[in-house]
Amino acid sequence: MVEFKNVHATDLTATARGAAFLFPGTRTVLDVGGQTMKASRLDDATKVRSFRLNDKCAAGTGAFLEKTARYMGYTTEEIGPLLMTGKEPVPSSGVCAVFAESEVINHLSIGTPPADIMRGAMESLVERSVQLMKRVKAEPEYTLVGGIMRFGTMVEITRRQLGAEVNVAEGDMVQFMGALGAAILGQRRLEQLASAGPEPVPSRA
Repeated sequence: MVEFKNVHATDLTATARGAAFLFPGTRTVLDVGGQTMKASRLDDATKVRSFRLNDKCAAGTGAFLEKTARYMGYTTEEIGPLLMTGKEPVPSSGVCAVFAESEVINHLSIGTPPADIMRGAMESLVERSVQLMKRVKAEPEYTLVGGIMRFGTMVEITRRQLGAEVNVAEGDMVQFMGALGAAILGQRRLEQLASAGPEPVPSRA
């Protein structure tokens, strides 16, 4: 939105560049955030060739897990530790985040441990993620990005359902992949402008 802008890049493109910068062999990117889920397939030049979004329902996003945790009286910060203790995930329809509340209430009423309910919600989320990746004809290497990937359980389940190894940036960098890619694109733009030299002054003759 700044006045001096002279280049535009989508978040898909920026995330692809950030992922390929850290993991040059990346061919498929799965980005799961609080509000959206995105899967994209890259070519040899790290350009996005195919992508799919799941932004119409919170059941495919981190908000689904947050709602599930909140229904059980837990905060977002407690999701990670809760997932670590889940042993027998209970099935979740995963059809709608709104309907998830009634499911959670039913499970709690019959004495199901909250950790198992949380684990079931995570399994449902990953299943949606893998289906989205299949729609873009995903191929290795797979790179996972987004704040939700800070949960080791999410990465573990995704790896298992994919049946393949995945790339994940360390620490908080996993949720700043788009910002990293945008910085790389901005640097490249500056280099292009510098190599082009000053713009010619228009003639007044």
